[in-house]
Amino acid sequence: MSRVKEFDVDAACDAALELFWRQGYEATSVSDLVAGLGIGKASLYATFGTKHQLYLTVLNRYIARGNERFVEDFAGPGPALAGVRRLIDRYLAEILDESGRKGCFVVNAAMELMPGDPEVARVVERSWDAIELALRMALSRARAQGELDDAADPEELAGFLLTVLQGMRVLSKGPDPAARAKATAKQAIAVVEAARKH
Repeated sequence: MSRVKEFDVDAACDAALELFWRQGYEATSVSDLVAGLGIGKASLYATFGTKHQLYLTVLNRYIARGNERFVEDFAGPGPALAGVRRLIDRYLAEILDESGRKGCFVVNAAMELMPGDPEVARVVERSWDAIELALRMALSRARAQGELDDAADPEELAGFLLTVLQGMRVLSKGPDPAARAKATAKQAIAVVEAARKH
């Protein structure tokens, strides 16, 4: 009979995420994880594998939670462009409300570990692909509904917005990102509005 785990795996993952998020991958030692998760080293390895495997686990969990918010942004009734606006506004709000300037965990992973870590690179790319796809689908629906001009290219516009939104998150790591974030979000919305059918 296998032993029942004597700790909450979800809570341990959340604690690991917080450590990696605050300190970064390289600066977080196994000893830090053992202390932060409140479990023994043997339990850590038996449950999560290596430090790198644990990092990938919490990175995927973070992304899955973020993807749930995309559904909220784009699933509402009404004009499709409203969902795009909600997404831009949410990125801005998260940057303005953030304390501690930890930034986005996915962006942090990209900045610290890409391109040298192919496993992390694949996870990050999948995350960005999911955001871009959600935007492209919303923009395609907006064009089909007559919100966007027929000449507007949903694929190009989605790629532009992905780049802008992730760039905002990179800048959020700075000491005072509010002015840049507000100006960038305003310009992103202006680009979308310029593509609207008049």
